Amino acid sequence: MPHVSSAAATHPGLRRPANEDAFCRREDLGLYVVADGMGGHAAGEVASRLAVDVIESFIADGTTTDSIDAPNPTASRLKGAFHAANQRLTAAVAADQALKGMATTAAAVLISASEIALAHVGDSRIYLWRDGHLHLLTQDHSWVGEQVRAGMLTDADAQRHPWRNVVTRAIAGGPDPDVDIGEVELVQGDRLLLCSDGLSAVVSHDVLEQVFAAGQSLHDTCDALINAANAAGGPDNITVLTLHVDVA
Repeated sequence: MPHVSSAAATHPGLRRPANEDAFCRREDLGLYVVADGMGGHAAGEVASRLAVDVIESFIADGTTTDSIDAPNPTASRLKGAFHAANQRLTAAVAADQALKGMATTAAAVLISASEIALAHVGDSRIYLWRDGHLHLLTQDHSWVGEQVRAGMLTDADAQRHPWRNVVTRAIAGGPDPDVDIGEVELVQGDRLLLCSDGLSAVVSHDVLEQVFAAGQSLHDTCDALINAANAAGGPDNITVLTLHVDVA
């Protein structure tokens, strides 16, 4: 199993009274998660925290998921954890109708001895920094993301669009969402970034690359990313989680 060091930071931004993001950083489990809650009032905060807690517990318990279709056992476990989180939100809404309508995005990385799995639902993102370039490993499940992929909007247009916060998939209870699963082979010196759209929706790809190119510590990189989002107006909660990979 590669040695992975990590750091994380979260900030409410400059326009929101509360922080509805949540994250998990478990180096002992090889599990890293960022979630961005939706639903207003306390509901978004409840959704993101529930989802992260359930995903963490599912992985920590070593639950097997042989029946889940995924490219490898690690990916299967991670997908099963997302489904468990969705089912927990269903139960929470059934117990308290005040939570009806809550939902959360989630992006996660699970690193085992032989496999690295990625999973995401919504517009929280996962990036890979390698050889001086930042590569986006996920596709946003959002209205503007679909328009960008269809060639109807540019990335710059998407960052300004009034519908930029409209997601097309989320962990929201009810039927299990379609979870995008991926694999990546990590090499010495790779860095990964998991973030909520409070960063990616307002900070350009070029600026994100500049932050990573500075070669700062993981903690300083997180702080620089938070500062960049707030310098761009900080319209939303911001959560960033960075990993550095040592395979030697």
